Amino acid sequence: MSNPSLSPELVALQRLIEIVAKLRSPDGGCPWDLAQTPETLIPHVIEEAYETVDAIRSGDKEAIAEELGDLLLQVVLQAQIASDRHQFTIAKVANGIADKMIRRHPHIFDNLKINGIDDVRQNWEEIKAAEKGETQAEAQRLTRKLDRYARSLPPLMAGMKISQKAAAASFEWDSVEGVWEKFQEELAEFQYAIDHEDKERQEAELGDLLFVVINLARWYGLDPSAALQQTNHRFIHRLAKVEEFADRPLNEYSAEELDRLWERAKAQLAQQSHNSHIIP
Repeated sequence: MSNPSLSPELVALQRLIEIVAKLRSPDGGCPWDLAQTPETLIPHVIEEAYETVDAIRSGDKEAIAEELGDLLLQVVLQAQIASDRHQFTIAKVANGIADKMIRRHPHIFDNLKINGIDDVRQNWEEIKAAEKGETQAEAQRLTRKLDRYARSLPPLMAGMKISQKAAAASFEWDSVEGVWEKFQEELAEFQYAIDHEDKERQEAELGDLLFVVINLARWYGLDPSAALQQTNHRFIHRLAKVEEFADRPLNEYSAEELDRLWERAKAQLAQQSHNSHIIP
């Protein structure tokens, strides 16, 4: 399965490619892998990307290596499905990104002289526009960039990017007080929609409210994605503590009993956190 003339890195990549090809083989392959399509794998691509980010933030080198492997599997699997359909191969994927990196770094692979990182960014944008057949003016249109964020990023992250770029183009409140006023306005409209309008209007008003919250986060220099991630983890930790305290399934407790367990869990975790920060 390996080629001794290849570097260890290429041998390892070739091994993975051959394993995925075997899993997708109609002759003795895995039924689950054979049933997958590019579309069914989308949730796995997103999940593995987020798990990779979480591992990087943790600083755990073993976890980072494992999650990068899971993410790489998704790339190889997508390419194998495309190859099975006679569309393209993993070689096209690798060569395509390699060629792009060479094209977009003429200061490294050609003789272009630069004066710093700002020149690198400018060249990158000009080359990217040329690749897409756009004029520089078309490529610099604000809505072109915002549309790309809306299509390619998770909604919360896209909202922050859109907010930042719009603000940089002077589409901005005069002060943070204006953002708070907008928040109160959108909150009232959302509440009215919940009471009087259909689901489509309710979701529209919820979206408006969330977008204003994202703008508040931007004004105060906060990361809404990181904030929500911390809240998710905090909720899970508290719920795990509730489960430790419980002596029967949670659905057998009343709302009042669960609330008492929740407050007990919060208090214990807060005390543990306080103790961990005390220097002996």
